Amino acid sequence: MADNLLHLVFGGKVSDPQTLDFIETENLDVVGIFPNYKLAYDAWKGASQANVDDALTKYVVVHLHRLMEPK
Repeated sequence: MADNLLHLVFGGKVSDPQTLDFIETENLDVVGIFPNYKLAYDAWKGASQANVDDALTKYVVVHLHRLMEPK
């Protein structure tokens, strides 16, 4: 399992850039699911940099492996 730590990268408009209160959830941009943090981080960085001019767009990395096997 240690080699397959799934991560989800998605983003969208937030009500406040200091929160994770996504608005218009039907329009979230799902970048993808990645097998490790390095690939997820690279995807997050690319998506975030592509939207750097929009202060209300935020991308996040979700550690799916932590949700599937909480300790």
